[in-house]
This record gives sequence, C-alpha cells and structure tokens, in this order.
Amino acid sequence: MRRLTAVLAVCVLSPAAVLVAAPAASAEPATPVTYPAGTTATRYSGLAFDACTAQPLNSIKAWNASPYRAVGVYVSGANRTCRQPELTPAWVASVSQLKWRLLPIHKGLQPPCGARPTDTKISRTLTTARAQGTAAAAEAVKAAKALGMLPGSALYNDIEHYSQTDTGCRAAVLTYLSAWTKELHRVGWVSGVYMNLNLGAKQLSDVHNSTAYARPDALWIARYDGIDSLKGWANIADSKWARHQRAKQFRGSHDETYGGVTINIDTNRLDTPVATVAHPYKVTSTTPLNARTGPGTGYPVAGTHAPGATVRVVCQTPGTKVGTTSVWNRLTTGHYVTDHYVSTPSGTGYSAPLPRCAHPYQVTAAGGLTERSGPGNGYTAVGTLPGGALAWVTCQRPGGRVGTTSVWNRLDDGRYVTDHYVATPGSTSYSKPLPRC
Repeated sequence: MRRLTAVLAVCVLSPAAVLVAAPAASAEPATPVTYPAGTTATRYSGLAFDACTAQPLNSIKAWNASPYRAVGVYVSGANRTCRQPELTPAWVASVSQLKWRLLPIHKGLQPPCGARPTDTKISRTLTTARAQGTAAAAEAVKAAKALGMLPGSALYNDIEHYSQTDTGCRAAVLTYLSAWTKELHRVGWVSGVYMNLNLGAKQLSDVHNSTAYARPDALWIARYDGIDSLKGWANIADSKWARHQRAKQFRGSHDETYGGVTINIDTNRLDTPVATVAHPYKVTSTTPLNARTGPGTGYPVAGTHAPGATVRVVCQTPGTKVGTTSVWNRLTTGHYVTDHYVSTPSGTGYSAPLPRCAHPYQVTAAGGLTERSGPGNGYTAVGTLPGGALAWVTCQRPGGRVGTTSVWNRLDDGRYVTDHYVATPGSTSYSKPLPRC
C-alpha cells in the first residue's frame, strides 16, 4: 500500500524579508482551489495505519486502544488490489463519529516503467497522460463523494516505485500528477501524492518550483527505515511542502494487536490534510434557529432550522458570543449557526471530532511570504511561509495594498498574509467561500 506525503519546511527569510514576485495564481506550480460553500479542509497530526482492506467497524472500535487515530482507505482506482466490502457511507460516518480521521487513497494508473507488470499503466504519450490524470481525479472525487466525504478533503494518488533514469517515463508520471492536481483544485479538493522516497518522490521534489507542472498540496512518502520523522528526508528539503503537508510511511507490512484484534498494517506518521465529513447534530432551541451568512449575529439571516431538526456540521469557527459560547458551526449549506443551540458535546468550546474551519491555498512566492501580526506591511513580521507551503486561511479582510489587491488573509494561527501571494481564486478581491474577518 502506498500513499502520498506532505513535507514540513522552515523558511530561511529574515522576518523583514521583502515578498518575492510570484507567478499568476492561475498558473503552475501553485494553482487555485475553488472550494464550494459549506466546506472546510481537515488535517491530522499523529500516527496512522493503512491496511489493504477497510476493517470492520468492531475492529476499529477495538483499536481505540491503539496509538492510532487515522486510517488509510482505498476509495478508487484501476489497480486497487483488495475488495472493500466494509467501505460504505455508513462505515465512513461511524468511524468518523468515533473520532478517527480518514486518508482517502486512489490507486489508479501506475508508471509505465515501474510498479507491477500486471498494473494498468500511465501512457507515455503526454497528451494522453494528462487526460488520464484528469480522469483519475474525477474518478476519485466521485468515489469519495459516494462515501460521504466532502470537497475540501485531501485525496492521495498512490504512485508506486519506478525507474529514475527513464526520462520519458518521468515526464509521463509528472504530467499525469499535474493534471490530477489541477482537476482536484478546479472542483474544490486538496491534492495529495504518495511515492517511494528514492524511487519517485525525489523527481516530484525536483519540479517543486517548475512552471511546467501543478504542485500537489501534500506529499506522503514510503521509507521503511523505522524513523517516523517528517524532516530530514534525503533529497527533499525541509522547505518543501512545509505547512501541515507531509506524511511518512515508515514501517511496512506487519501485524499489530489492540483490543484483542490483530490487523496487518503499514505504519505512518502524519501532519497533513485528510478527509472532511459532515457530522449530524440536533437543534436544541425551543424556537426556530437562525442560520446566517457568517459566524455572528450581525450577519444576515439566510434561513431557519426548526427545534429538534438535524443540522450537518462540517467545522467550527469563532464568532459573536451567544449564551455561554463564541463558537459557531458551519453547515453543509454554507450557512452558520451558533453552537449554543446545537447538540455538540461542548457547551462552551470546540467539540471533537469537528475541525476548525480553514481553507488551505498554496503560497505562490517562490522565495517565501512574510507573516505579519496584522493586515498590512506596517505590522510586525512574525514569521514566514516558504514557497509552496499551505496558507490555512480562516477569513479575509481589507488591509494595506500589495500588488493588485488590498485583501489580507487571516491564518488559523492568527497571523496575516497578503492575498497577492496566495493562490486563492480572487486575485484582486475576496474569494468565496471565505468569510470576512
């Protein structure tokens, strides 16, 4: 089983560094993501396992005694080896309610100069390889949606080892993966790739800043050295895939037992985007609950939900305080309701397994992007994002003009970056579905 990796990075720019000119956001390597309303990205940091087939729900429950809290699942692909009788929408919903995160994997076409001889292969004709990559993304999205996964989820394309000296094969693989990324971004999903560290991932790393290929958002490597570090990878600088974008499969097929259940697994360390699902909760108010266009009572009312009705929550975000809480829930409709009148576990704060609302976009400035304490270059520089890192944007607001825009992005750590160097869809104005700060 192979997956894709994301790389943690450290930018070497000084805090006062000048922003580097970037290519247009619509061009490679950083292509914009068009997230639909009612979505978020979800990420997971910790240990994960993957098995050839999705395990029965009772086995997952038994493995609550394990150190793992994420599991890889093969959702689609012509070269998916094992049957998946357990992998249903009900299974996805139940496992998610148990507070497990899911890593959706597409094992589709394989390199023409590698993998198994019996695998269906990527074409060496680049126009065909490009079409195959686009089709692979569409297939994976359809399968993930059928299982209840939402846009904003990361989908990982499993590319097995291949020859590093065959230049035609290399071009076919990179063209295929570039088309995979562009199509996922076009329809609002996050792009991941799984590769062997020495027999694939280096070639992807070599074109990290190339304008010939769209860059995936996350990289998942296979390197069975027993070391679960997400830094110090051979031939891949820590400054590539640098912000919650890296995973490593560091131990191959072996048995582990928890709760009396033994499963043959691969072991992974993750700090990377995963699947997003909606969680159902009940409206607890005695009168109709207002759904608003943003996370606060000052936003317009967009509809109402009857007492006792079920609402499907995708993420939580701060907003106007109502009752005992300042938490607001984003629904699959794209509207927001105060958490004070929803049956989430916490009455005052955030509730697991719901993620915080954020949409990741790649930094387009190859030399890095300065993070500031407020929305303008006059604010204190407090950090940097390397080129290609993900800016995890929670909302947008006006600020000091940079290039073609006065829009600034507030990140999930409270820092700000100018939108001019982030691959959001709006190059001069605000980008839906991001709310205003």
